[in-house]
Amino acid sequence: MSQMIIQIFRSSKKDEMYLYVEKSKGTKDVPEALMERFGTPISAMTMLIKPEQKLARANAQDVMDSITEKGFYLQMPPAKDDYLLDLYKAPTEARY
Repeated sequence: MSQMIIQIFRSSKKDEMYLYVEKSKGTKDVPEALMERFGTPISAMTMLIKPEQKLARANAQDVMDSITEKGFYLQMPPAKDDYLLDLYKAPTEARY
């Protein structure tokens, strides 16, 4: 397939998690268990995608292949650097 019209949804449960589907089919091919984890899909955008297209955090050909094979492509949130998580979890002390 040389191009595809896709709809991108953001998750209502997890920041920076996105679900890509073929616009004409919507989320009907997405497994129920995934939809429960994903939450209510919130439409982010609709776009025409081509294999050579540049996407922010996904490879366009991989997205198209996954949608063709499975009916969806799930973009997970970016991994956080361990040291940032450690800083976030570390107790802070007020200094005056």
